[in-house]
Amino acid sequence: MANPKLDQLDKRILKLIADDARIPFLEVARACNVSGAAIHQRIQKLTSMGILKGSQFIIDPEKVGYETCAFIGLNLKNPESFDEVVERLKEIPEVVECHYTTGDYDLFIKIYAANNHHLLTIIHDKLQPLGLARSESIISFHSAIDRQLPVTDLALGSDEEQE
Repeated sequence: MANPKLDQLDKRILKLIADDARIPFLEVARACNVSGAAIHQRIQKLTSMGILKGSQFIIDPEKVGYETCAFIGLNLKNPESFDEVVERLKEIPEVVECHYTTGDYDLFIKIYAANNHHLLTIIHDKLQPLGLARSESIISFHSAIDRQLPVTDLALGSDEEQE
């Protein structure tokens, strides 16, 4: 997919809101030396282009009782059932990410569980009935790096490249 056309103002706005999603638009406008209306228009444009996918508060899973984070590689008995399995995974609230992958697994998921016993229950009662040939679990002790992709000129392409 081709990179969308973004000018320096778009890039500056993205950097500011990526650093602080709660920054007031008027503060963004002042930092960019443009009107508040211009910022609203640009945010709307970036959203309609699919570059911005909304804003959200991030809940710390451990602080609300989910002490176990696990990554699980799934191998399906019937790989043609990808779409059906993904739809069923969406119904499991503890599954927070699901990726189609290359390598040893058909799917790779991230799960939060209250503890190891809860994780075992999820695997046994919710994942195995999906038609797994096998699964492999990796428990995360701690996330050393957890961030969004930084907004850089390299990631967004330079103005010269886009013209």
